[in-house]
Amino acid sequence: MPTRTLLAALAAWLIGTALIAMPAAAQPQRIRGTIASLDGLVLTVATREGPQVKITLADNYTVGALKKVDMAAITTGTFVGIAAAPAPGGGWRALEVLVFPEAGRGSGEGHYDWDLAPGSSMTNATVTAVVNGMNGRTVNLKYKDGTTDITIPDGTPIVTPTTADRSDVKPGAAILIGATKAADGTLTAARMTVEKDGVKPPM
Repeated sequence: MPTRTLLAALAAWLIGTALIAMPAAAQPQRIRGTIASLDGLVLTVATREGPQVKITLADNYTVGALKKVDMAAITTGTFVGIAAAPAPGGGWRALEVLVFPEAGRGSGEGHYDWDLAPGSSMTNATVTAVVNGMNGRTVNLKYKDGTTDITIPDGTPIVTPTTADRSDVKPGAAILIGATKAADGTLTAARMTVEKDGVKPPM
């Protein structure tokens, strides 16, 4: 893929990520699940909660995906988005880590409630320190309103954006999509993140 096309696709994906990785009050409804079908612009998703929902896609809808990276991608100065759950002994334990490319720095910056798991949070922030431990790493994150420490256990999904296209929107693929609900209950969306090469959206 030509560099210009790659950057344009990545920019479109990052816009979608910024909308998804924001407090619930500020962004569309997040729907996680598996693609059941795509009929023209009508996407049917089997949600993780069980019921299927139909979402009408914009004519110019965009598709993004993720690829795995290892723990070495998380260094001082990296901008990340980390979904975390309360740790048994206090503090936060990462459920997943999204490593943003430089073009995505600042997207959804902050620390707020998240809906990946009960009691979970999302922190989009800059890594200011990394401490190696016996079973992973602990990172200190700085965002505009404060700081927090999060432990990233070995085996935590760590991903970064990669390109995708409409051919990746196929039945059986995992999906994360931000949909806007109209007064009549219909759902619409303009961008989504889908499973590609076996990597599912973990956030």
